[in-house]
Amino acid sequence: MLDRLAIPAEWLPVVIFLLRVSDMSFDTLRVLFVVRGRRAPAWLTGFIQSAIWIIAVTSVLSHLDNLFNLIAYAGGFATGTVVGLVIEERLAIGHGHLRIISSQRGSAVAEALRQAGYGVTEISGRGKAGTVAILTTSVRRRDIERVRRKVLQADPGSFLTVEEVRPLHRGFWRA
Repeated sequence: MLDRLAIPAEWLPVVIFLLRVSDMSFDTLRVLFVVRGRRAPAWLTGFIQSAIWIIAVTSVLSHLDNLFNLIAYAGGFATGTVVGLVIEERLAIGHGHLRIISSQRGSAVAEALRQAGYGVTEISGRGKAGTVAILTTSVRRRDIERVRRKVLQADPGSFLTVEEVRPLHRGFWRA
Protein backbone atom coordinates (compact mmCIF):
# COMPACT_ATOMS: atom_id res chain seq x y z
CA MET A 1 0.00 0.00 0.00
CA LEU A 2 2.65 2.52 1.04
CA ASP A 3 4.88 1.57 -1.88
CA ARG A 4 2.21 3.05 -4.17
CA LEU A 5 2.79 6.36 -2.41
CA ALA A 6 6.46 6.24 -3.46
CA ILE A 7 7.89 6.17 0.06
CA PRO A 8 11.62 5.46 -0.11
CA ALA A 9 12.58 2.06 1.34
CA GLU A 10 14.77 3.63 4.04
CA TRP A 11 11.79 5.64 5.35
CA LEU A 12 9.36 2.72 5.32
CA PRO A 13 10.29 1.47 8.83
CA VAL A 14 9.70 4.97 10.24
CA VAL A 15 6.30 5.19 8.55
CA ILE A 16 5.35 1.69 9.73
CA PHE A 17 6.43 2.57 13.26
CA LEU A 18 4.30 5.75 13.27
CA LEU A 19 1.32 3.94 11.78
CA ARG A 20 1.56 1.24 14.42
CA VAL A 21 1.91 3.80 17.24
CA SER A 22 -1.25 5.50 15.96
CA ASP A 23 -3.07 2.20 15.47
CA MET A 24 -2.30 0.93 18.97
CA SER A 25 -3.07 4.29 20.59
CA PHE A 26 -6.53 4.14 19.03
CA ASP A 27 -6.87 0.48 19.99
CA THR A 28 -6.04 1.19 23.64
CA LEU A 29 -8.56 4.03 23.72
CA ARG A 30 -11.16 1.83 22.01
CA VAL A 31 -10.84 -0.87 24.67
CA LEU A 32 -11.17 1.70 27.44
CA PHE A 33 -14.27 3.18 25.77
CA VAL A 34 -15.78 -0.32 25.49
CA VAL A 35 -15.12 -1.05 29.17
CA ARG A 36 -16.79 2.24 30.13
CA GLY A 37 -19.81 1.58 27.90
CA ARG A 38 -19.13 4.50 25.53
CA ARG A 39 -20.48 3.07 22.26
CA ALA A 40 -20.01 5.92 19.78
CA PRO A 41 -16.38 6.70 20.71
CA ALA A 42 -15.63 2.95 20.76
CA TRP A 43 -17.04 2.56 17.24
CA LEU A 44 -15.17 5.59 15.88
CA THR A 45 -11.82 4.65 17.42
CA GLY A 46 -12.27 1.04 16.26
CA PHE A 47 -12.94 2.18 12.71
CA ILE A 48 -9.88 4.45 12.61
CA GLN A 49 -7.69 1.86 14.32
CA SER A 50 -8.58 -0.93 11.93
CA ALA A 51 -8.03 1.26 8.85
CA ILE A 52 -4.57 2.27 10.05
CA TRP A 53 -3.75 -1.34 10.99
CA ILE A 54 -4.59 -2.59 7.49
CA ILE A 55 -2.16 -0.10 5.95
CA ALA A 56 0.58 -0.95 8.46
CA VAL A 57 0.29 -4.74 8.23
CA THR A 58 0.05 -4.65 4.43
CA SER A 59 3.24 -2.59 4.31
CA VAL A 60 5.09 -5.08 6.49
CA LEU A 61 3.82 -8.14 4.62
CA SER A 62 4.77 -6.58 1.29
CA HIS A 63 8.34 -6.13 2.49
CA LEU A 64 9.10 -9.14 4.68
CA ASP A 65 12.69 -9.13 3.45
CA ASN A 66 13.42 -5.97 5.49
CA LEU A 67 14.05 -6.79 9.16
CA PHE A 68 13.74 -3.12 10.09
CA ASN A 69 10.11 -3.14 8.97
CA LEU A 70 9.37 -6.00 11.37
CA ILE A 71 11.20 -4.27 14.22
CA ALA A 72 9.35 -1.02 13.47
CA TYR A 73 6.02 -2.88 13.50
CA ALA A 74 6.71 -4.51 16.88
CA GLY A 75 8.19 -1.32 18.35
CA GLY A 76 5.18 0.68 17.19
CA PHE A 77 2.87 -1.85 18.83
CA ALA A 78 4.60 -1.52 22.21
CA THR A 79 5.00 2.25 22.02
CA GLY A 80 1.42 2.78 20.85
CA THR A 81 0.04 0.90 23.82
CA VAL A 82 1.85 3.22 26.22
CA VAL A 83 0.95 6.33 24.20
CA GLY A 84 -2.71 5.27 24.27
CA LEU A 85 -2.62 4.96 28.05
CA VAL A 86 -1.01 8.40 28.40
CA ILE A 87 -3.67 9.93 26.15
CA GLU A 88 -6.44 8.23 28.14
CA GLU A 89 -4.99 9.48 31.44
CA ARG A 90 -5.00 13.03 30.11
CA LEU A 91 -8.56 12.71 28.82
CA ALA A 92 -9.63 11.33 32.23
CA ILE A 93 -12.87 9.90 30.89
CA GLY A 94 -15.26 8.36 33.36
CA HIS A 95 -15.84 8.41 37.09
CA GLY A 96 -14.02 7.26 40.19
CA HIS A 97 -15.33 6.24 43.58
CA LEU A 98 -13.12 7.43 46.42
CA ARG A 99 -13.06 5.82 49.85
CA ILE A 100 -11.47 7.95 52.52
CA ILE A 101 -10.70 6.59 55.98
CA SER A 102 -9.96 9.16 58.65
CA SER A 103 -9.25 8.25 62.24
CA GLN A 104 -9.51 11.76 63.65
CA ARG A 105 -10.84 14.37 61.22
CA GLY A 106 -13.59 12.65 59.24
CA SER A 107 -16.17 15.39 59.79
CA ALA A 108 -13.67 18.08 58.71
CA VAL A 109 -12.84 16.13 55.54
CA ALA A 110 -16.52 15.65 54.73
CA GLU A 111 -17.25 19.34 55.29
CA ALA A 112 -14.27 20.43 53.13
CA LEU A 113 -15.49 18.23 50.27
CA ARG A 114 -19.07 19.45 50.61
CA GLN A 115 -17.86 23.07 50.62
CA ALA A 116 -16.05 22.28 47.34
CA GLY A 117 -19.32 21.01 45.87
CA TYR A 118 -18.87 17.23 46.17
CA GLY A 119 -21.41 14.83 47.64
CA VAL A 120 -20.06 12.77 50.52
CA THR A 121 -21.50 9.84 52.44
CA GLU A 122 -20.22 9.34 55.99
CA ILE A 123 -20.12 5.92 57.64
CA SER A 124 -18.78 5.08 61.06
CA GLY A 125 -16.37 2.17 61.25
CA ARG A 126 -13.90 0.45 63.51
CA GLY A 127 -10.23 0.21 62.65
CA LYS A 128 -7.25 -1.32 64.43
CA ALA A 129 -6.90 1.66 66.78
CA GLY A 130 -10.62 2.37 67.30
CA THR A 131 -13.41 4.31 65.62
CA VAL A 132 -12.82 5.76 62.15
CA ALA A 133 -14.88 7.76 59.68
CA ILE A 134 -15.33 6.10 56.32
CA LEU A 135 -16.22 8.68 53.68
CA THR A 136 -17.25 7.85 50.14
CA THR A 137 -17.71 10.09 47.14
CA SER A 138 -18.04 9.48 43.42
CA VAL A 139 -16.48 12.09 41.14
CA ARG A 140 -15.38 12.59 37.57
CA ARG A 141 -11.90 11.16 37.03
CA ARG A 142 -10.56 14.60 36.13
CA ASP A 143 -11.57 15.75 39.65
CA ILE A 144 -9.84 12.94 41.57
CA GLU A 145 -6.59 14.84 42.10
CA ARG A 146 -8.48 17.96 43.26
CA VAL A 147 -10.45 15.86 45.76
CA ARG A 148 -7.27 14.15 46.96
CA ARG A 149 -5.67 17.53 47.68
CA LYS A 150 -8.77 18.72 49.59
CA VAL A 151 -8.79 15.55 51.69
CA LEU A 152 -5.09 15.79 52.54
CA GLN A 153 -5.45 19.48 53.47
CA ALA A 154 -8.19 18.58 55.95
CA ASP A 155 -6.50 15.39 57.22
CA PRO A 156 -2.94 14.62 56.08
CA GLY A 157 -3.12 11.25 57.86
CA SER A 158 -6.17 9.96 55.99
CA PHE A 159 -6.12 6.81 53.85
CA LEU A 160 -7.55 7.08 50.31
CA THR A 161 -8.45 4.53 47.67
CA VAL A 162 -10.13 4.97 44.31
CA GLU A 163 -12.01 2.56 42.06
CA GLU A 164 -13.37 2.98 38.54
CA VAL A 165 -17.16 3.16 38.47
CA ARG A 166 -19.94 3.36 35.91
CA PRO A 167 -22.80 5.44 37.28
CA LEU A 168 -26.10 3.71 36.68
CA HIS A 169 -28.82 5.85 38.20
CA ARG A 170 -29.19 9.23 39.82
CA GLY A 171 -27.14 10.47 42.74
CA PHE A 172 -25.32 13.77 43.16
CA TRP A 173 -22.74 14.71 40.56
CA ARG A 174 -20.85 17.95 40.83
CA ALA A 175 -21.65 20.12 37.81
